[in-house]
Amino acid sequence: MSKSPTISFIGAGNMASAIIGGMLDSGYQANDIWVSAPADDHLQTIRKRFGVSVTTDNRYCAQQADIVVLAVKPQVMAEVCSDIAPVVQNTRPLMVSIAAGLTVETLDQWLGGGMPLVRVMPNTPSLVGKGAAGLFANDQVKTDQKDAVQSMFESVGTALWVDDENLLHGVTALSGSGPAYFFLMLEALEEAATAAGITPATARELAIQTMAGAAEMAGRSDQDPAQLKRNVMSPGGTTEQAVNTFEEGGLRDLVKKAYGAAFERSRVMSREMADKQ
Repeated sequence: MSKSPTISFIGAGNMASAIIGGMLDSGYQANDIWVSAPADDHLQTIRKRFGVSVTTDNRYCAQQADIVVLAVKPQVMAEVCSDIAPVVQNTRPLMVSIAAGLTVETLDQWLGGGMPLVRVMPNTPSLVGKGAAGLFANDQVKTDQKDAVQSMFESVGTALWVDDENLLHGVTALSGSGPAYFFLMLEALEEAATAAGITPATARELAIQTMAGAAEMAGRSDQDPAQLKRNVMSPGGTTEQAVNTFEEGGLRDLVKKAYGAAFERSRVMSREMADKQ
C-alpha cells in the first residue's frame, strides 16, 4: 500500500476504540478512519473523542476502506458479513477480523469468497497500549497488506504472526486468556500479604509494581526467565524457599493443565460457532 490506507471499523466497542486510539497516537490520521455501529449516540461520542468519520450504515463504511476491521461479536458476524458482502466483493479491501473462534474459511464464505483475510487474536491489555496479538493471514493477503495490519496492532502493543491458523488456539490460551492468569497471581499475592498484616491497598500496589517490574526486566534482558529467576534466588534465602514451595506444589503441571484446558475450549468453541451457522 503506497499511500496511507483508509481503514473502516465495523463495530465500535472497547477493543475497536483502543485500536483507534493507539493508531492515532502512532501517527495515523483521523480522516483516514471510519467507524460504523448501530447506535448513533455512541458513534457521536467516538467522533468527538477521536475526530474520525462515523456512520450507522455498515455498507457505506466498508465502501470507504482499503482495510475493513470486523470488530463485532461472533454471534452477529454472519449477519454483518452477509450485509457488506456485495460491497466488499466489488471494492476488494483487506478484511481483518478480531472475533474469536471464527475461521478465515467461515468468514470468507460469509463475505462471498476470494477475499484477502487476516484473523487477529488481541487481548485486553490493548486497552492500555500493552496488548499482545497473534495474527494469521490467508493466501490472498499480500506482503504490504500484512505490514499494514501489523503496524495497526503494534500501535497497541506487540503483534506476531503465526503460519498455521490452528496455532491461534495456542495464542488464545497464552496471551488471549493470559491476563487473567496474572490477575489470579496478583489476587493470591494480595491475599497472602494481607493475611500477614500488610494493608490491602499496600499489598495490591506492591504486587502490581512487582509484576510490572519483573515483566519489564524479562522484556529487556537477554537472559531467559529461568536465569532471571535464579538471579533472585540466594542459596537458603527467602526466594529459594518460596520457589521450592511452588515447584513442590506442582505449579508447572498446573499451568500446563490450565493452558491445555483453555486451548481445548478454544477449539471446541470454534467448532460450535461453525456448526451453528
